[in-house]
Amino acid sequence: MATFLYRLGRSAFRRRRLVLMLWIAVLAAVGIGAISSTGSTSDSFALPGTQSQKAIDLLGEEFPQASAGGASARVVFEASEGQKLTSTANKAAVESLVAKLEQSPQVSSVSDPFTSGQVSKSGTIGFAGVTYTVPEAEVGDAAHDVQTTVVEEGEKAGLTVSMGGDAVADEAASKAAELIGLGVAAVVLLITFGSMIAAGLPLLTAVLGVGAAILSITLATQFFDIASQASTLALMLGLAVAIDYALFIVSRYRNEIRDGHDPEEACGRALGTAGSAVVFAGLTVIIALAGLSVIGIQMLTSMGLGSAFAVAVAVVIALTLLPALLGFVGPRIMKAKLLSRRMQALERGVGVSMGVRWATFVTRNPVKVLAVSVIGLGLLAVPAMSLRLTLPDDSMKPPASTQRLAYDTLSEGFGPGFNGPLTVVVDARGSDDAEGAAADATAVMRTLDDVASVRDAAFNEAGDVAIIGVVPGSAPTSQATKDLVADIRDHSAGLHAATGADLMVTGTTAVNIDVSAKLARALIPYLAIVVGLALILLLLVFRSILIPLKAAVGFLLTIASTLGVLVAVFQWGWLADVFGVDQTAPIVSVLPILLIGVVFGLAMDYEVFLVTRMREEYVHGAAPTKAVVEGFRHSGRVVTAAAVIMISVFSGFLLDDAALIKSVGLGLASAVFFDAFVVRMTVVPAVLALLGHRAWALPKWLDRALPDVDVEGEKLRRTPAAGSTSTAPEPVLAGVTAEIGPDSDRSPGPRAFTGGSGADTSDTVSRTSPLHRHHHGRTRGLSGLIQRSTSADDDTRPADTSTSKATATGGIRRKMFRKR
Repeated sequence: MATFLYRLGRSAFRRRRLVLMLWIAVLAAVGIGAISSTGSTSDSFALPGTQSQKAIDLLGEEFPQASAGGASARVVFEASEGQKLTSTANKAAVESLVAKLEQSPQVSSVSDPFTSGQVSKSGTIGFAGVTYTVPEAEVGDAAHDVQTTVVEEGEKAGLTVSMGGDAVADEAASKAAELIGLGVAAVVLLITFGSMIAAGLPLLTAVLGVGAAILSITLATQFFDIASQASTLALMLGLAVAIDYALFIVSRYRNEIRDGHDPEEACGRALGTAGSAVVFAGLTVIIALAGLSVIGIQMLTSMGLGSAFAVAVAVVIALTLLPALLGFVGPRIMKAKLLSRRMQALERGVGVSMGVRWATFVTRNPVKVLAVSVIGLGLLAVPAMSLRLTLPDDSMKPPASTQRLAYDTLSEGFGPGFNGPLTVVVDARGSDDAEGAAADATAVMRTLDDVASVRDAAFNEAGDVAIIGVVPGSAPTSQATKDLVADIRDHSAGLHAATGADLMVTGTTAVNIDVSAKLARALIPYLAIVVGLALILLLLVFRSILIPLKAAVGFLLTIASTLGVLVAVFQWGWLADVFGVDQTAPIVSVLPILLIGVVFGLAMDYEVFLVTRMREEYVHGAAPTKAVVEGFRHSGRVVTAAAVIMISVFSGFLLDDAALIKSVGLGLASAVFFDAFVVRMTVVPAVLALLGHRAWALPKWLDRALPDVDVEGEKLRRTPAAGSTSTAPEPVLAGVTAEIGPDSDRSPGPRAFTGGSGADTSDTVSRTSPLHRHHHGRTRGLSGLIQRSTSADDDTRPADTSTSKATATGGIRRKMFRKR
C-alpha cells in the first residue's frame, strides 16, 4: 500500500497538468449530466414486511380513486378573534378559496369544510383536504403558486390561512451551516499552518470533491430512487472528511520537506504514509455508511450509499488531485508568515506543544484519567435509557413555518390527536359477512381508551374491504397513541376468529410507529455488521487485536453519551432555551442509526490518523509510552484541527429553526467532540500506556496469515527509492561509529515483535546516529548537510538512498580535506 501510494503521489506530482485537466473534464461531464437530468428525488417510505405497508398496498388496490400514492395537503382556515367561519362573509371567503384550490393543477379532489363536517365545534377553525394526482416530489411550481395565492387572499379577507401536509413546499434551506463551517475551517487551517496556500488547498479540494459528489448524485436520480435528504447528508459529510483528509496529507507533506526531502519526494512519502491512513480511514467511513443498506429502508439505503460515494470521492481527490496541486505549489507551501511566535518556535523544534504535554500527563496518570473519562461518559449516557423514537412531522417544523402553524391550529380546534389520525382497514375478503365484520370492528374501536372519535366504515366497490377513521385523543408522538395502535392490532386475532376478517392499522402515525420499531430492531445487527467489518480492517492496519477492540469500545461510549445528550435536550428539555428547542418530543427514529453510521466512520478516522503515527514510531524503535507521546507530537495538533473543523461544520446546523436539523447538528457535533477529545485523545493514550507492548501484540499464526498493508510506510525506509542503482554503504567519518547507539528514550536496539515488520538493524542505526538526529525540524550533521546540498539540484531523486548518500559524502569529504 505505502509503495503504491508513494509512486502515485510522485506520478501525480510530476504529471500535475494532466491530472488537473482530467479532474476538470470529470467535473464538466457530471455537471452537464446533472443539468440535463430529468430525474428528481423522492421521499417515499416503503416498509416491506410491516402491517402498515401491507395495508397501504391493499388500499392502493381496492381504493384507487383515493389517489393513495398522491401528495396531500390540509388548508387550515381560522377566523379572526371574536368571529366565526360560519359567518356570511367568512363562509363566502372560504368557499371562494376552496374553489380556487379545485382549479389548481394536479389536484384530484378538495373537501369543503362546511359540507364535510370539517369545522371545529367552536366554529372558529376549519380545514379543506386537498389530494393531488402526483407524488410529493412531482407537485409542480404552478400548484405551489396556487397554495401561496390562497394564503395571501385569505389574509386579505381577514382569515388566517396555513397549510400542512407533504404537498406543501418547505422553505428554502439555509446555507448558513455550510458557510459557517467553511469559515471556521479556513480560520482553523490558517492557525494550524500559518500559510494561505497550505490552508487553501484543503478547502479547494473539499469544495471540488463535494461539488463532484453532489452533481453525480443529482445525475443518478435519473436512474435510481434517491431520497431528498441524500444530497444534504452527502454535502455535510463530504465537506467534513474532504477537509480532514487533505489536512493530514498536507501536514505530512510539510513535515517531510522539513526533514530535508525535495518536494516531489516529500509528496510521495506523504501519500505513502498519511495517504495510507486516509485510504483506511475512508474505508471505515464507507463501510459504516454503506452498511445502512442492510436495514431494508430505501430512504436510508440511498442516504447511506450517496454519502459513502461522497466520502469515496474525497479519498480519490486527496490521493490524486491534491498531489497535483502540491506540484503547482512546490516549496512555497512552507511559507508560514501568519504563525504566532510560539507556533514558529514549535515549527523550529523549540518548546513543547500542548499535545505533547497532554500526552505526557495522560501516560503518567493513566488510571486516574481513564476512570474520570469513562465515568463522565457513562453519566452522560444515562438519559439514553429513556430514548423514544418517532418520524418527523409538521410539529418539528420551524415555529414560524406555515406547516407548523397549521399543525398547532388543528390541534387547538380539533384536539391533539387530529394531526395523527389512524386508518383502520378491515380486510373482509375471507369473511361471509363483510358488513358485520366492519360493524364489529367499529364497535371495538369505540370502546378503546384514548379514542376521540370514530368514523363509520367506508367500503370499496366490491364491498369486501372497509376503511374506519379513528382519531386518537393524544398527540401522534405520545406513548398513549402508540399504545392505542397496539391495542387495535391486538383485537385482530379476535375479529378473525369471530368473522374471518383481518384488522390492520395504517396511516402516518402507524407508519411512524412501525418505522421506529424496525429501526430499533435493526440497531444491534447493524452494529454487529459494521463494527465487525471495521474491526477486520483495523486488524490489518494496526496488526493488533487489542487496539481494534479498544477502538470499538470507545465508539460505543461515544454513541451512548451522544444519545444521552440528545434525550436530555430534546426529550427532557434540558438547556432547551440555549439550543432554541421550543417543545420536547421523541428523537427522530432515523437519527440513532445515522449517528452510528456516520460517527463510527469519523471515530475510526481519528483512531487511524492518531494511532498509525504511534505505531509508526513504535515500529521504528520507540518504547510504547514514548511512541504515544511522539504520536501526539506529530498528529495531535492536526487531529485537533480536524475535530474542531468537523464540530464547527455540524454545529452550524444548530442555527436552523427546525428541530430535526437541530438534533442532527447537536448529535454529530457532540459525537465528534466526545470521540475526538475524550475517547481518542484521552482514553486511547491512557489505555495504550497501561497495555505497553501488549497493545501491539499479535499471535504469530495470525501475523503470517494477514497481508502486510504497511500503513506506517516502513518499506519506504528500507527499500531504496526509484532511481537508485548502487547498494554501497554510506561512508562514515572516523570516530562517528563509536557514538552510534540507541537513544535513551528508545528500547535497546532493534526489536523483533509480532506486530508487523519492525525496523531492521541498519534502519535503527541510521535513525539513532548523531548524523541523523533532528533539531529545529531539520536534519543535523553530515546527513543534513548532504540533503540540503543535493535536494536543490535534484528534485526527482529520492532522499536518503545509498547512491545519493555515498556520492554526496565523497564530494563533501574531498572538499573538506582539499588543500587550500
